Amino acid sequence: MAVVAGFIANEEGRAALSAAIEEARNRGQSLVVIVHAPRGERDRLGAAVEEARELTAECGLEVDVRPNDAEDLAEEILRVVEEVNPVLIVIGLRRRSVTGKLILGSNAQRILLDSPTPVLAIKSFN
Repeated sequence: MAVVAGFIANEEGRAALSAAIEEARNRGQSLVVIVHAPRGERDRLGAAVEEARELTAECGLEVDVRPNDAEDLAEEILRVVEEVNPVLIVIGLRRRSVTGKLILGSNAQRILLDSPTPVLAIKSFN
C-alpha cells in the first residue's frame, strides 16, 4: 500500500508533500506523488516534476513520482487511487473566493467527496 500525494509547485503543494512524506514514514508505506503543473502553465510540468523528485530524494521512502499533464487533476488522483488502493491521500488547500470556486470548480472538493480513501487536506501557513 501507499500514501498518494497531489503536488503542484506552490506553497500548498509543498506543504502537502511534506505532510505526505511524514504520513508515509509514520505508516511504513511507500509514496506516490502525482505532479501537476499550475493552472495554465503546462510548460512548467517538467520543473514541477524535478522539484518533487528533489523534495523526496532523501526521505528514505520508496517514491513513485508521476507527471500528470491531463487537464483534470482530481480525476487523475482518483484514477490513481483506484490503481494503488492507498491508505491515505494528501492534498494541499488554498483559499478561493466564491466566484473562483464557481468558475473553476474545486479539485479538492471533488477529491474529498469522491474518494473511497481517507483524505488529509493541508493548508500552507506561509
